[in-house]
Amino acid sequence: MSNNKKKQLTPVQQEYQDLEKQKETKRPVVKNCIKAFFTGGVICLIGQAIQLFYIYYFDFTDQTAGNPTVGTMIFIAMLLTGFGVYDRIAQFGGAGSAVPVTGFGNAVISACIEHRTEGFVLGVGGNMFKLAGSVILFGTFSAFVIATIKTILIQWGGL
Repeated sequence: MSNNKKKQLTPVQQEYQDLEKQKETKRPVVKNCIKAFFTGGVICLIGQAIQLFYIYYFDFTDQTAGNPTVGTMIFIAMLLTGFGVYDRIAQFGGAGSAVPVTGFGNAVISACIEHRTEGFVLGVGGNMFKLAGSVILFGTFSAFVIATIKTILIQWGGL
């Protein structure tokens, strides 16, 4: 709390704020950052292994192996979420499991699992993109803006 806001509090409220600050549990920020770093790193390492698998066994190039790799990683995350394993990984790794594309798969399938009792159309279909919808919306909009800018630059600049 800033000093200006603290000055506006009564002495009892200030005393309570000090007591609350003393009793508040300290978060292990460095430990959590290290766990998130390694969890995200392991997820990315698995993704790299899958990409190399597609390159060596299915004759993909570096550029064309990206899409099936992303699809496979999302599928694996959805399977692990369905079996309850990804939740434990997310509990341990925090943002390290949410930031990679597997976090997107987890967000989609978690909403489906949560609302499956409401039926397939209104439950699963209506709530599937509750968390991930904004990612899809802003991703699509950003791609549109970048493509428009690139088209204008090519038309005017001759790039």
